[in-house]
Amino acid sequence: MTAKIRCFIGLGSNLDDPVNQVTRAINELASLEKSQFVQASSLYASAPVGPQDQPDFINAVVELNTELTPLELLDELQALEQKHQRVRERHWGPRTLDLDLLLYGDKQINSDRLTVPHAFMHERSFVLYPLFEISQDIEIPQDKLLSSLLVECPLGSLTKI
Repeated sequence: MTAKIRCFIGLGSNLDDPVNQVTRAINELASLEKSQFVQASSLYASAPVGPQDQPDFINAVVELNTELTPLELLDELQALEQKHQRVRERHWGPRTLDLDLLLYGDKQINSDRLTVPHAFMHERSFVLYPLFEISQDIEIPQDKLLSSLLVECPLGSLTKI
């Protein structure tokens, strides 16, 4: 049996009933093959990053233990996005569902398809605060404690709902 790796997935939606989109995706992640659902954060509302001519986002973070490799997990996440009819019209634009692999154990991955830890998580309140809610002890690869990242990342428009 393969050892299970602790990983964290960021969820976001701002189209087609975003609360329902994120809640459904959490339930779908809970039944992901070769994976064990550990916990999910509360839902949070946040202003969009990038173009402001779009609705606010609903965000959450899920913790899983998985036997999937990073790319297998990425494939599963992208399949879930497609199930939610994700369309990529523009960079940082509106979407029905966005799933990001934030952390995969203590691995650092830089490939054409995947960057872990997620490239922008250090500066995104809608990632850091839900992550801290479910796992205060997490250490981000490159020797950064999550609590120290929060000090550097203001809450901004982020609101727990």
